[in-house]
Amino acid sequence: MAKKHHRAATPALTLLERAGIAHSVATFEAGSDHFGDHAAESLGVDRDRVFKTLVIDLTAGKGAKRRLAVCMIPVSHQLSLKKAATTFGVPKVTMALADDASKSSGYIPGGISPLGQKNVLPTAIDETAVLFDTIMFSGGRRGLDIEMCAADLPRVIDLVFGDLIAD
Repeated sequence: MAKKHHRAATPALTLLERAGIAHSVATFEAGSDHFGDHAAESLGVDRDRVFKTLVIDLTAGKGAKRRLAVCMIPVSHQLSLKKAATTFGVPKVTMALADDASKSSGYIPGGISPLGQKNVLPTAIDETAVLFDTIMFSGGRRGLDIEMCAADLPRVIDLVFGDLIAD
């Protein structure tokens, strides 16, 4: 059962509150995998409106220093690595290792928020986000989602809208 309150603030929630951006928070039992699908089901929200946060490696595993970025796509779809590479202007990308994503963001997998990350990363969100009045995404903890207008995201993160969904 979803609840409309939250325990302690996460860095993502603190960022939104300090910026004065309208949002709401929903909590739910997180489950142990397929976190975005579980969120949509638990909250009774269309899977196209719940966005997962994926960390990618822009260096495609080459070199000692990884360059990471974030892609946000609906949980109902898969990420196109080719489209993500095009969006970020690099020849190839790979999914980041979970450990790299966690260390960079300061969040645990399944609870990685695009907001309030320890190391702020360039972020792309699938263009379908603007089709909805609000979208939902991780608030920085498993079982905690933020609901807000996607058009407000560029006020708090370096964000571009693009075609990221696999055909």
